[in-house]
Amino acid sequence: EAVCFDVDSTVCVDEGIDELAAFLGKGTEVAEMTAKAMGGGIGFREALEMRLQVMQPTQQKVDAYVAANPPKLSPGIKELFDALRASGKKVYLVSGGFRQMINPVAAELDVPRENIFANNLLFGEDGSYAGFDPEEFTSKAGGKAEAVKHLKKKFGHHTMAMVGDGATDLESRAPGGAEVFVGYGGVQVREAVEKGADWFVTDFDKFMEVIQGSSE
Repeated sequence: EAVCFDVDSTVCVDEGIDELAAFLGKGTEVAEMTAKAMGGGIGFREALEMRLQVMQPTQQKVDAYVAANPPKLSPGIKELFDALRASGKKVYLVSGGFRQMINPVAAELDVPRENIFANNLLFGEDGSYAGFDPEEFTSKAGGKAEAVKHLKKKFGHHTMAMVGDGATDLESRAPGGAEVFVGYGGVQVREAVEKGADWFVTDFDKFMEVIQGSSE
């Protein structure tokens, strides 16, 4: 009935936080922190907070980044979204990335703003970095499963799928979360994700065939 898509390395071919960090001249430091966080020992929210403290993304710099970097969509994703909607399925974007960078992606894919679940950067009156919204589902560990549960409760979706490349996407299969997890390896192939997926694809063509076949 509904499909949630991760954004970084799934809907888009790049990782937004890494690209923004590089734009701000903090690419190496943030990459090291990401590696440490993935090795465990640092909480999800703490890791996000640490990286943003290093980056200090002001509103002006985020706007400049967005203006200079139009979305790099994965091949076939626009056609897939259109096919899903044509077959009566709702499409959502559920990401640990930032709304400021995901809004242009959503606009290109005709996804309404209310169908986006992502982190939100907060700024002071002068545009200085002031933190991130702790109320967003994806600002904490297990947030993608919580977003799926929220959508089920709000819209009465009985069967939902999550599509993504990472461990946080796989976690959406938690009890009460997504019934189906489709692992995407078109940008990054992660062994645990490939093993844990109900279905694993490296491009969206096969996905398209299944959607079109089921709607005929």
